[in-house]
Amino acid sequence: MPQVKTSARDRLVTAAFELFEEHGYDGATVEEIAQRAGVGRSTFFRTFGSKEDVIFPDHEAILARIKERLTTSAPETRLLAVAEGARVVLQHYLDEGEVARARYRLTSTVPALKAREISGLRAYQRLFTQLLSDWWSDEPNGALRAELTAAGVVTAHNHVLRTWLRGGTDTPERDLDEAMALVLDNQRPQTGETVETGETAVVVIGASGGIEAVAERVRAALAGTPPAPG
Repeated sequence: MPQVKTSARDRLVTAAFELFEEHGYDGATVEEIAQRAGVGRSTFFRTFGSKEDVIFPDHEAILARIKERLTTSAPETRLLAVAEGARVVLQHYLDEGEVARARYRLTSTVPALKAREISGLRAYQRLFTQLLSDWWSDEPNGALRAELTAAGVVTAHNHVLRTWLRGGTDTPERDLDEAMALVLDNQRPQTGETVETGETAVVVIGASGGIEAVAERVRAALAGTPPAPG
């Protein structure tokens, strides 16, 4: 079978985590990482600014994906977009598999990496807060509501992620859906409450069943069609 070609970036990430596992974070050098990846030292620094950066190679790309998902959502599907934004992060870790677990071991033992991880979490929370604040800018206590919701989303996601990283669950996607429902339940219209959307009055009755079910009911009401039974 022909060998699958991988990019220098992917080879550097793989080599770095292998060496960190073998020799510890401080015991592995940039030169060793580059050599194992089959590239030069200069290629490492063109790809990553530092040894820390190779531990968190996709942070900015994930932030961009979350922002795109939230900024392109319609008003009636905003809560669904928030839940899906959290899923973007979780799915990235799930796709990484053992690399994600290796990162977790490193950040648990290397203070500088733990600080970098915390900084990244704050960036996620700031992004959610900013976008939620924009949505709720005209509402009473909108800024506070945005901060509380963003903190809840990040906390719920991290709880599910840590549980999976420690081997405590085989159903992280379902766990995240349930966690997001807990966080976002108080943001949904209450049973029988009318939501005005232009010329259409949408009444959400029985807001149970998860955020997808609520979004489906809203979309069906806007379209003037009965929702699918659930």
